[in-house]
Amino acid sequence: MQGYSAQDLARSFRTVRKNTIRLAEDIPEDKYGFRATPAVRSVAEMLAHIAVGTGWAQRMHGARLAFVDVAAFGAEMQRQTQEETALKTKPQILDALRRNGDEFAAWLDTQSDDVLAERVGFPQPVEPSSRTRFEMLLSVKEHEMHHRAQLMLVERLLGIVPHLTRDRQAAMAQRQQPHAQPQQA
Repeated sequence: MQGYSAQDLARSFRTVRKNTIRLAEDIPEDKYGFRATPAVRSVAEMLAHIAVGTGWAQRMHGARLAFVDVAAFGAEMQRQTQEETALKTKPQILDALRRNGDEFAAWLDTQSDDVLAERVGFPQPVEPSSRTRFEMLLSVKEHEMHHRAQLMLVERLLGIVPHLTRDRQAAMAQRQQPHAQPQQA
């Protein structure tokens, strides 16, 4: 694959997961039950969803499935729901985020350009009717970033300044400070 390799994807996924873990650490466990509205996942449910979200992609692409039918998709969604609901506490969720993220990134590192270029088909009415494995694996990272953005808004609702904002503010403050002059003897 020209320009963006599996190793690039693994490296960028590791960065995304590191930021998700920092967010999960920043939210107190007593706020893990918080829901922005009754119709959305709680903090814990969303983090558990992210934590197990890499499994389906790794299983499907590891088996090199060439076609994903409705039954296979449904079975995986049921499996994912069971895995999500098994994660109850902040330590369990953080462990799953770390373990599953490390495993997925290490697996991504082993994928060849030829494998990433393979196409996977879908039944009608899914459009497009096929996608490359690369596009599908990139969507795992995009999916996590989507949910992390939701969680960053939740942090604000809980009175927490997201770590990315804190880090940016600290860097800006550092740049605005005059450079210390060396003391002369």
